[in-house]
Amino acid sequence: MSVTIEQEFQEIDAANDWQPRYLDIRHQSNDYPHKVAKYAENRNRNRYRDVSPYDHSRVRLQNTDNDYINASLVVNEEAQRNYILTQGPLPNTCCHFWLMVWQQKTKAVVMLNRIVEKDSVKCEQYWPTREEEQMMFKETGFCVRLKSEDVKSYYTVRQLQLENIKTGESRIIFHFHYTTWPDFGVPESPASFLNFLFKVRESGSLSPDHGPAVIHCSAGIGRSGTFSLVDTCLVLMEKREDPFSVDIKQVLLNMRKYRMGLIQTPDQLRFSYMAVIEGAKYIMGDPTIQNRWKILSKEDQAPSSGRSPPQATKLTTEKFNGNSVGLEKQEQDEDINADLSSTLQNAADVNADVTFRKRLREDRKANTAQMVQQMKHRLSETERKRKRPRVTDT
Repeated sequence: MSVTIEQEFQEIDAANDWQPRYLDIRHQSNDYPHKVAKYAENRNRNRYRDVSPYDHSRVRLQNTDNDYINASLVVNEEAQRNYILTQGPLPNTCCHFWLMVWQQKTKAVVMLNRIVEKDSVKCEQYWPTREEEQMMFKETGFCVRLKSEDVKSYYTVRQLQLENIKTGESRIIFHFHYTTWPDFGVPESPASFLNFLFKVRESGSLSPDHGPAVIHCSAGIGRSGTFSLVDTCLVLMEKREDPFSVDIKQVLLNMRKYRMGLIQTPDQLRFSYMAVIEGAKYIMGDPTIQNRWKILSKEDQAPSSGRSPPQATKLTTEKFNGNSVGLEKQEQDEDINADLSSTLQNAADVNADVTFRKRLREDRKANTAQMVQQMKHRLSETERKRKRPRVTDT
């Protein structure tokens, strides 16, 4: 085992120095222009106002009037790894999301958040459930079908069929969904995380033989950054003659040149080190390590009833002109405020606290916007049905 990474980790841990180290990374990170994200016509395509793709590395949609999507191509040439890091799709951007997956020849989508977290909608349901079987995205001409679903204790693997309606061509897309990773937090253990990461790897979806894998959480920077950083560092350790020459901090700084804000908290930085140190055991040739990760992760246990399911959680509903519309009760808002106060009191990083406050405010705004859009959609559907001519028996 390396004295470089492991000793570095132990020294930072012993000095309780993760917050200053994290702030130093933020201080050293360059800021690049991100003007396109701020265009008036693109504002409703951003989940958070303070998370924008840089102009030089943003993914551009092809053959559309507006090529903007809140997604960044993150490249590491030495590791031969390309990732698309993106936000959780909004109701009005799901069609753009699947267009991007198709055009980039992506083999897998890695989802690291739940649809609803702490009573806030973090992501639109952009794939079909078992009940729905398929979803149509006529704006960009795609149909998504659920072909299979393997539910584990803390993650779910789906196979989705993505069909280009115009050409009739279809592809199978893997959907790897980590269902127990808390926002602004870390996974239960490095073993659980690495067991999931190696599932993605074994599918071949991260190899240069395919287009870049699409990695997303809610904003596409915290959990997504952690996943991409650990995977990249482990690939570099495999490729180099001296595996322990990998500098995790420098790798992260290089990745931050492609998308702002990767890794959101000191805890996520610490966890990344832990996961790289544990993952290095596989690189050093321990033949039993993967099986140990699987056992430690307890993936074959039934999902805990206390955890949010992988599908969208239903919010409290009320009737609006005969249609059910999701509304948050005042008591739920009070719970959120109480939970926020508790979280902020215990947070180690003041800067992360500020970001967290902004994120919750933006979540509520996005939540309200989503409900309004859904309301309008249901009303328009009702109006269209009302105007449809009735057919009578003759």
